[in-house]
Parts: sequence; structure tokens; C-alpha cells
Amino acid sequence: MGRFNLAIGFCILLVGGTVGADAPKTEGDVQAQMEMAYRHRDGKGVKRDYAEALRWAHLAADRGDAGARDFVGWMYFQGLGVKRSPEIAAGYFKAAAGKSASAAWNLGQCYFAGLGVDQDVPKALELWKKAAAMGQGRAASTAAMVYLSGEGIAPNASEARKLAERAAELNDPTGLVLLGELHFQAGEIEKARANWTKVSQLKPVGPTGQPTQPSDQMAAQQGADLLKLIEYRGRKPDPGNFAIVPVPHIAQGWNNCGATSCAMLARAQGKKLGGWDFKKLCPSPLGTGTDWGDLLKASGKIDLRWKLVTFTPDDDGFDKATAFLRTELDAGRPVVIDFKFTGPDYPNGEAGHTLVVAGYIAKENLYVLCNPAIATPGLQLITAKDLKHYWRSDHYGELSKNVLSRPAIVIDR
Repeated sequence: MGRFNLAIGFCILLVGGTVGADAPKTEGDVQAQMEMAYRHRDGKGVKRDYAEALRWAHLAADRGDAGARDFVGWMYFQGLGVKRSPEIAAGYFKAAAGKSASAAWNLGQCYFAGLGVDQDVPKALELWKKAAAMGQGRAASTAAMVYLSGEGIAPNASEARKLAERAAELNDPTGLVLLGELHFQAGEIEKARANWTKVSQLKPVGPTGQPTQPSDQMAAQQGADLLKLIEYRGRKPDPGNFAIVPVPHIAQGWNNCGATSCAMLARAQGKKLGGWDFKKLCPSPLGTGTDWGDLLKASGKIDLRWKLVTFTPDDDGFDKATAFLRTELDAGRPVVIDFKFTGPDYPNGEAGHTLVVAGYIAKENLYVLCNPAIATPGLQLITAKDLKHYWRSDHYGELSKNVLSRPAIVIDR
């Protein structure tokens, strides 16, 4: 399973209300068409209407505007206002990637995840570096994480550092988190602290965050969490009081959180493989969710023994689940769990996310997650209250039998 505002100015007088032979013809009208596309996509001043947003964007895209082609490509990629088609999306991204940093970033995503094109990690990195050169900080930080973890390529620490510095230069929140981690791993604690402080000040943060925050706010919160964790990461575990198990972080790519979390668990046990390597051990295609039964079978293919454990979704089940978690973490064994999100912002009203529990701090009733969807090192804090709310699932595959529980993949002793 996996997941995921432009201010619109006045434009109605610029574009008029007719499309076709009387459609706007001047270069200025392309901007107005795109303003209308964003307005309808975001529901700014009008009812949100993806089909209407796509209609306006097509007008500009058909005239060769790179930003419009990227917009249309993304609508096809997400299936907004049109039947989802990564193949058509990749075509639009290819047409725009030479001039649009966003399109180069999106096309890189397609190559990284094998969506609409054959998977090609080196090609994805080439595109992300191109986007980074055009000022796309997210592309720089993502490429840096891929080089650092060696996902689909040989690890390259110097290239990772260079790209992380570029992302931080562009004030990309993920890049600031990552560069701070590179400093931390090098023993440059004050430099790490400076980067994490900077990112933590980009958005409002609290004592901890929660899993449904927007990505930029989550990065700020992650910076604040990492500042708090500095004192713990250098200490020996204290069973019953706190533990943080080292989990090698891997950036998940598109809709690959389950396989990537399992790859991180495998790396914690000394195996050298990436999220896509683990995904390819399962029968489901790239870019689709992965049945937990297949994830467990895949562990056996790399000579590891894992098992599924479940707890009831009530208060008693949570008490037993967290007691189990602490026992595993005290023994140096991270645990893979599954979150469920519900609400109108998700397709069909719900979504899910698989991630790893890597530690706990008993005196503050906090848990430490290693999340494949956020910046390396992937660490973030969650309260017991939020863990209780989100750690539940009935969609982790045939093993769930559509029964809500608190599922976990654990090392079979």
C-alpha cells in the first residue's frame, strides 16, 4: 500500500467563457487557461471539477506549454477527471521534461517505479538531477536518498552528499532533514542540529506530529523530532525505559511502502536489498499494493523467518500490542505495522500505509517510527494515543479476511 496550492488570481475576464474557434490565442491566454485549470482542480472560487480543470489545461497543453503538459500528465497519472493511465501520463511528462522541472521530476518517478515506462533507476536519477539543476529541490533530495541507500544502483555517498547539499541550498525541507542526517552520521552534531532546527522552523510544529500532516509540515515536524532524538540515538538501550533499533532507511517510491518496509526490516537483519528488489519477490506488479501474505513468503526467499501477529483493535488489544512491541524492541528487533486512514480526502474514503516501529521512550509514552515515505533517516515520533488510533487495518491482504485488527510482521524467533 502506498500514498501522498496555487493562489489563483483573477482570470475570468481574460479567458472569457467560450472554448473552440473563439478560444484565446495569445501567449497571455495560456497563463489564464492554466489559472482556470488550477482554480477548478483546487476548488478555488468554483466547485472542484477535475474534468473541467483538465479541459482548460488541455487548451494550453495543445499549444505546447510545458507546465500545462505536466499538469495534464499528472491528472492522467492520478486518474483525476479521466481514467488513470500512467502510459499517457509518461508521454506528457516526456514532452515537457526538457523545459519543466516538475515534469522532469514526475517522469523520474515513472522510471523509478516502472509506471507507464520500463523501470530504469539510472534514468530516473538522470531526470531528477536535471530537475534539480532547474531548481527542483524535491528531485535533488529524492535522488540523494536513492544514492545513499543504493536503491536499484550501487550506493554513492559522495553523490548523495552533493545532491543533499543542492536540495538544502534550494531550501527543500526533505533536503534539510537529509543533510542534517549526513552530518549526524559523520559526528558533526552541531551542523546536524543547525539543519534540523532550520527545517523545524519552516512550518508550525508540536511536541509530536501525526501521520496525516501535509508533507512540508511533516518534514518540519520530523526536524523537531530528530532534535529531540539526538540525546537518545547515542545512548545504549535501557530495557523497559527506551530503545531505538538501527533501521537502514530506504525511500519507498510510488505505492511501495509494504515491500520497502520489509526491505528495511531485512536490512536490519544484514540483508542487502532494496524496496524494489523485495517487491519483485512478490507476484503483484510494480506500482500496486502488496499482499502481506506475499511479503511473508518473500522473506523466506531470502532465508529469513518472519511471521504475522495480530491484536484486537480495542483498548485491551492495544495494551497487549504495545507490551509486545517493547519486548521486541528491547531485544533489538524492529516490527513492521500497518496504518489505516479514513476520511473524505482518500480514494473511496480510506487509505493505508506500512511502516516500521524502531523504538520507544517510556517516560513520555512515545514511539519511534521509521517511515519509508519521509526523509532519511525516516525517524519520527508518535504518541501512544495516535499509534492507537492509526495502527489498525483490514486491508493487508487475504490474511486479514477483512477483519479489523492491529497487524504486525515480526522476526520469527
